[in-house]
Amino acid sequence: MQLIPTGEAEKPRNQFPPVSVGETLISEEDIAREMQHHPAEEVAEAWHEAAKCLVIRELLLQQAQALKLPEELDEEAAIARVLELELDVPEPSDEDCERFHASNPGRFRSPTLMAVSHILLAAAPDDVQERMRQEEVGQQLLFSLLEGRAQFAPLAKQYSACESRHQGGSLGQISKGQTVEEFERPVLTLKEGLNPELIESRYGWHIVRVDQRIDGEQLPYEHVKPKIRQYLSESVTRRAFRQYLQVLAAETGVRGVDLEIPDSPLMQ
Repeated sequence: MQLIPTGEAEKPRNQFPPVSVGETLISEEDIAREMQHHPAEEVAEAWHEAAKCLVIRELLLQQAQALKLPEELDEEAAIARVLELELDVPEPSDEDCERFHASNPGRFRSPTLMAVSHILLAAAPDDVQERMRQEEVGQQLLFSLLEGRAQFAPLAKQYSACESRHQGGSLGQISKGQTVEEFERPVLTLKEGLNPELIESRYGWHIVRVDQRIDGEQLPYEHVKPKIRQYLSESVTRRAFRQYLQVLAAETGVRGVDLEIPDSPLMQ
């Protein structure tokens, strides 16, 4: 006869190391609650990001106490005051802004405008068989267009799953940010005319024709100066914040989490 133990089952051990800031332990429960704000493909990644966020917060709150800030300040106000007092962030000069503009000409152009027509051969992202079938259909239609044996508008009306089929497949004028990224990225690189390859998106396969392309023009420095100044200021602030946290962590002592941070959510 097999005996069934009547005592409490042994509590499973946490798979992650304990996290602490100085003498303060960041509880597993707090990290678990914070994880909902840090979605990731792997649990370990979500746990690490959540723990890191709480460690940064605790470091700044402990520094608020060390600075003897007024106790009536709530936590958010206390953190903001710490950063205001402790971060030394120089303002970018006009020379810095002009140099950045000259070194990054491609970043400061008016948007490229394109008039585009397409034929959508629809297939759900997870329907592999239908994707393969529609790709084959698309290749056949595209070949007939390239050979001049068919016209774009009639094929769009007959085969396209997009409402644009009623306008011969025309999507009208588009620019960056107006369509899904996987469609937009290749389309914005195309020259005028029929694209000789199919383009795949989450919606299926696209036969694409660029009816008109108007390339963006280089924007003058004075027009983008405020944007450059803001970008450089934010970049310097993030760098100063990283360095400041590293100093705090070294002085206070942080265990259980890697504080290498490319960009802290507290700076947003």
